[in-house]
Amino acid sequence: MKLLVVEDDATTGSYIARGLREEGHVVDLVTNGKDGLIAATAGGYDVIVLDRMLPEVDGLTLLKTLRGAGTLTPVLLLTALGEVEDRIEGLQAGADDYLAKPFAFGELSARVAALARRPQALETETVLKAADLEMNLITRKVTRDDVEIDLLPREFALLEHLMRRKGRVQTRTMLLESVWDIGFDPGTNVVETHVSRLRAKVDKPFRRELIETVRGAGYRIVA
Repeated sequence: MKLLVVEDDATTGSYIARGLREEGHVVDLVTNGKDGLIAATAGGYDVIVLDRMLPEVDGLTLLKTLRGAGTLTPVLLLTALGEVEDRIEGLQAGADDYLAKPFAFGELSARVAALARRPQALETETVLKAADLEMNLITRKVTRDDVEIDLLPREFALLEHLMRRKGRVQTRTMLLESVWDIGFDPGTNVVETHVSRLRAKVDKPFRRELIETVRGAGYRIVA
């Protein structure tokens, strides 16, 4: 996963970033709210780990700004404030989860993974686009370069999942849970088979490939 950590305490920030990187994630670490807002707004992150008390722009203001701008990236809010009222305030500001300091890294890692698996609130868009690929969710019509593409229901669901999360890597587990509603590894290559079939229809007849394999991670639609 690609993760953003916004934490002004150097020791805590380095501890979190190092642990997540050791698990194989790509981690960007920033130390103030202003830089955090810029990085988060740019998008492309699977989860944001956000400290509540930050210089320049505090965590709650940053969070409210992101949600107001329509950014749906899951946010795990960290804070030394552990009172119920503080947790409620953080969740009402748009946090998806809340973790009080001090915390065990194992719990933080598990919460980050859970947020990445959780389906996000989906935009009310009726037409999804990626380069010259267009998907109409009302008519169920998919076209590329004005050529209509005939997809089976599961292929349509897989493509919709990828296009809604354009530019973000989707792991095999995420796809199994979202597209097949399977919460465990069935021990088959069902994901790989459907991605291959989808590529044969969406990519191969055209000059540019839009469905990208990220080695060791998963798949994504590139813009």
